[in-house]
Amino acid sequence: MSSSRTPLSDRFGPDAAEIEFGADAPPVHRQLAARGSVRKFRSDTVPYSTLRRLCALALCAPTKSDLQQRDIIIIDAPSLKSEIAALLTGGPLGQKWLADVPNLLIFCGNNRRQRRIHALRDRPFANDHLDAFFNAAVDAGIALSAFVIAAEAEGLGVCPVSAIRNHSETLSRLLKLPDHVFPVAGLAVGYPAETPPLSMRLPLSVTVHRDTFLEDGIDAAIETYDRRRAAAQPYASQRYVREFGLADNYGWSEDKARQYARPERADFGAYARRIGFKLD
Repeated sequence: MSSSRTPLSDRFGPDAAEIEFGADAPPVHRQLAARGSVRKFRSDTVPYSTLRRLCALALCAPTKSDLQQRDIIIIDAPSLKSEIAALLTGGPLGQKWLADVPNLLIFCGNNRRQRRIHALRDRPFANDHLDAFFNAAVDAGIALSAFVIAAEAEGLGVCPVSAIRNHSETLSRLLKLPDHVFPVAGLAVGYPAETPPLSMRLPLSVTVHRDTFLEDGIDAAIETYDRRRAAAQPYASQRYVREFGLADNYGWSEDKARQYARPERADFGAYARRIGFKLD
C-alpha cells in the first residue's frame, strides 16, 4: 500500500483535497485509498485455509435478492495452475507476469443453482433472458471486490485478471464448468514482493454525479487528466505502434483508445449462448 498522506488527492487530483482523511478515519478507508494491484509476488503460497476463509468473507458480501449466484474456484493443483497460466501468458494478449503467480482464484457467475431450484420446486423459470446472465455476473464481481478488500486487510496483494475471458471455452473445459456457470474474472493472490504504485484515477467531477448524470466539459477533463497522469506516471511503452505510430503525447485516453481499437472477446456472447443463456 502507498504511504502517501494524501492518497485521495494523489489519486483523483485537486478536487479531492476537501475529502482527504482526518485522524479519525476508519483503517479500511485508508486501506482502500492507498491500495494498488500487485503483479510481483514472493514465491511462497498462501495457505489453503487462509484462502478458504477469505472466500467465506467474500461470500458475505451482498448478492442480488439473496440468490447467491456466485462461486469461487481455488486453483490448487500445480498442473492445473500451469495449464491455465499457459493460456494467460501466451499469444499477443498474453501477460507474462501471470506465469509466476503463487495463487490463482476464478470467480464464476452461477445461474445453474437457481434453475435447479426451479426444477426441485416445480416452478417455471420465467426470467430466462439477459437479466439471468447479468445478475450472476454482477454477483461474482461483488464477491471479487469483497475478497480484494479482505485479502489486502490481511497484508496480501491481489490483481484481478479479466484475461481469463479470452479463453472461456477452454477454461470451462479445464474446470468442468457446466451450463449456466461461467468465468467472470480471475484473481492473482500472494504476498507482495514490492509496494504497488497508486494508480491515478479520473477526477471525481467526471465520475461522481449528484441527482443527474452530467458530462459537461468531459473532453477538457480527460485532457487535463492525461497531462497530470503522464507527468506523474508516464507509460513505459505505447500500444500497437505498428498500426497507430508513435504519439508525441501518449496519455491514458490514447492508451485506452488503442486498447479497444482491436477486437477482444468478440466470441463471448456466442459462448454465453452456448452454455444456455438467452441474452434478449
